[in-house]
Amino acid sequence: MRRIFTLIFVLFCGAATAQKFNDLALTPPMGWNSWNKFACDGISEKAIRDVADAMVTSGMKDAGYQYIVIDDCWQVGRDSIGNIIADEKKFPSGIKALADYIHSKGLKFGIYSCAGKLTCAGRPGSRGYEFQDARTYAKWGVDYLKLDWCNSDGQTTKEAYTLMRDALYKAGRPIVFSICEWGNSKPWYWAQDVGHLWRTTGDIENQWGKVKAVEGKVWGGSVVAILDMQAGLDKFAGPGHWNDPDMLEVGNGGLTVEEERAHFSLWCMIAAPLIAGNDLSKMSKQSAAVLTNKDVIAIDQDKLGKQGYKILDGFDFEIYMKPLAGGDTAICLFNRTEKPLKVNVDWAKYKIGNDFKITDLWAHKSAGSTAANFKATIARHDVKMLRLSKK
Repeated sequence: MRRIFTLIFVLFCGAATAQKFNDLALTPPMGWNSWNKFACDGISEKAIRDVADAMVTSGMKDAGYQYIVIDDCWQVGRDSIGNIIADEKKFPSGIKALADYIHSKGLKFGIYSCAGKLTCAGRPGSRGYEFQDARTYAKWGVDYLKLDWCNSDGQTTKEAYTLMRDALYKAGRPIVFSICEWGNSKPWYWAQDVGHLWRTTGDIENQWGKVKAVEGKVWGGSVVAILDMQAGLDKFAGPGHWNDPDMLEVGNGGLTVEEERAHFSLWCMIAAPLIAGNDLSKMSKQSAAVLTNKDVIAIDQDKLGKQGYKILDGFDFEIYMKPLAGGDTAICLFNRTEKPLKVNVDWAKYKIGNDFKITDLWAHKSAGSTAANFKATIARHDVKMLRLSKK
């Protein structure tokens, strides 16, 4: 009956046709999510507060990270009138108190639910409770909602996510809406007026190159596998609506320093949301240096809102280009091989004029100009991240 009532409400009240909260996510969202490191068992009020504290003290807040998002397993049931209940053992002060604490740090608070009856971990989902949950999130001070797609039998993605979008609008609090249906229904074709970002693949895993398949279809499973699945999606991204290749694995121990640098650089090139997934309170200086490189972050957060794309697609060596505001251009040279690679880039071959100065964004120094070929040796699974600016 609750589901029928919800559908009648939408039918008679009318579904919105454009983003009401269209001033949100004008650049890709930046923040942190609990799943990659803490999964279900590791989350708690203390763990989330510690991460919020560390986002400030580590320099991540200063670098632009805003959102602290609790993923699955915070919820345990519903009360007699259907309100969602948080796990009192893990979150003894309640979710609103935790949101207030995060807001006191100058940060924003995010939460997780699922479009199905149950979440991926078997906790209560939002199906049939979309408007009730949205009101609860607004009351708690939620700023970001990730809505997953498990246990969604009998539902269709566009309708289910549009229903939650309208529920968020009705609740009235501006909330960034993250669509997490894993790219199965090609949301880049329909989600621009529904959410602010949409997953394009299955879940990322803490490893570099293996491909994961589900029922014979590439699902994702690694940095490189997911990167390759972004080809051709650049035309669908822009301010307020972003392709989401899933969270960052920087700092989780499965990647070398070169792979962390490449992972982060390439996510910035493709204008991905930068959602860290490591334990910020125990982060190494090496990983912190990757996650807080403001020159590289500026490529991701560029106001023009263009997603980068490949201008050289090779098995061993790839070049990505990203147009930037003010006429600058970002270039990422990517060595996919198992050994160091010498490169010699002739800018004219890619229709790049000879009047740009080059800045190496990881070395933080000038690297000449486009009047001459760019020559370098790139380490295994590493990148050269360059900004081309008018002289």
